[in-house]
Amino acid sequence: MDKEQLKQKVGRRIVALRSQKGWSQSDLARACDKDRQAIEKLENGKVNPTIFTISEICNALNVSLSEFFEF
Repeated sequence: MDKEQLKQKVGRRIVALRSQKGWSQSDLARACDKDRQAIEKLENGKVNPTIFTISEICNALNVSLSEFFEF
């Protein structure tokens, strides 16, 4: 898996977990103190998130890092 594929996979995982909670991008952005555009870029695989950013998203969605990476 190359870098672009991994960014896309991480983005799809964020969408899936967010959708399971019934949250919009704005809901997730508020919960992890980001702006909606940042969440959109993450979900679309446009940016390479740090592990800290992924951790913040996991905390907001109430999932562990290990659960997040079960894809």
